[in-house]
Amino acid sequence: MLTAVLLIAALTAQPPLRWGGDAEGGAPFVEADPRDPSKVQGFDVEVAETIAHGLGREAKFVQVAFASIDQSVARGDFDIGMSGVEDTPARRAALAATIPYFEFREVLTVRKEDRQRFRTMNDLRGRRVGTLGGTIAYEVLLNPEHGLTAVSYDDDVHPYEDLRSGRLDAVLLDNVIAARAERRTPGLVTHPEAVATGYYIAVLARENHALRDQVDKILRARMADGTLEKIYRKWEIWDDHQLRFFARSGGVLRGPGPDSREGVSQHQLIRYLPSLFRAAAITIALSCLAMALAVILGISIATGRVYGGPFIRGTLTVYVEVIRGTPVLLQLFVIYYGLAPVIRLPAFVAAMAGLGLNYAAYESEIYRSAMLAVPHGQLDAARTLGLSTLQSFRLVRAPQAFRVALAPMTNDFVALLKDSSLVSVITVVELTKQTQIFAANIGSWVVPGAICAAMYLMMSLPLSHVARRLERRWSH
Repeated sequence: MLTAVLLIAALTAQPPLRWGGDAEGGAPFVEADPRDPSKVQGFDVEVAETIAHGLGREAKFVQVAFASIDQSVARGDFDIGMSGVEDTPARRAALAATIPYFEFREVLTVRKEDRQRFRTMNDLRGRRVGTLGGTIAYEVLLNPEHGLTAVSYDDDVHPYEDLRSGRLDAVLLDNVIAARAERRTPGLVTHPEAVATGYYIAVLARENHALRDQVDKILRARMADGTLEKIYRKWEIWDDHQLRFFARSGGVLRGPGPDSREGVSQHQLIRYLPSLFRAAAITIALSCLAMALAVILGISIATGRVYGGPFIRGTLTVYVEVIRGTPVLLQLFVIYYGLAPVIRLPAFVAAMAGLGLNYAAYESEIYRSAMLAVPHGQLDAARTLGLSTLQSFRLVRAPQAFRVALAPMTNDFVALLKDSSLVSVITVVELTKQTQIFAANIGSWVVPGAICAAMYLMMSLPLSHVARRLERRWSH
């Protein structure tokens, strides 16, 4: 009897409400609970639990990168996406979006010593202003009327650190994020005036309108009975703006419907094409310079390991193993942020150095193997003919080793071209990062992804063709 009851209960139980968010965003949105890191906390966490409770279901958190929330909810990785997700026309066109449940303001944060100099966007003309890529704030900064340089970040922590260190002149982000940064980073001040106003929403798969409508009813009811106000007060994000927003929340429009997607995409395509070409140029320049550095250092390291004494060989071996054994992302962070107190490298220079130093370790192994592949009989013959070690290297060993190393070196260059996408973590907006911003703003990866892939092919295929021709020419 008990077994039958349990079976009936299991069959009638509602599945959990799986909601996606990014715990890397931190408080007050979503963060790991310090008392139990396996759990999350934050006002978005409590809003999600409120929605799940209203549906008679249990909330289950799914970790996803913030930039991938839209794509993940569209493909069914979870039911609802929410983690400071902004209400935009493109997002509403691509997904089923709920009514807004929180109003935020885009505000400027500056250093305290600059609080009188930089009060408005006009004061920042010609200056560097940081924000998160693919957000309303980023769109504001891209407006040519402001005449400033927009610097895109993947997280909301490093912009404020770079502001404090002098790499930026201001940061434009949500007032919720700015307030937290001001408490965390000394020496900063946020102007209360709003540059723009936006709203946080939850997003669902485009076809999931029924669940979206249920969520809307729950959000309206929780606004009316004070549940959301209680949550916001707990997380110290309640103010008069929220009071006025709640008062008019019944009249908040859903925004453009699905039919606007094509118009938005065409408009954004025209707008972003120049940015994509500029980002491609940055990718090419960065890859060429980094590869040149890697080749020079790689040849030097390989030569030292073949011809050097025990100390030199040991030191260079340690370098190669350390670089190959640690992630390139970590190396970029160390060079850009870790060395900042000692030497403050520009983002592009730090990216070039990071990729160059990383690939130098791999190049050195290619060149060392190529050198060792030259038959010893030829080196013995060179010594018999009276050639010095330098002459035998320059005239006998190096040319043959270079021919052997050419194919893998070309492969490494193509790999470096693609790995250059990693440098967006230190604010370099290369092709992949610009594509990501493009996709976030039009709500789809199809067109941006196709354009990005075509550009990478246009950059890598000619290189492969030249390498094959050189291989055929030098193989005789």
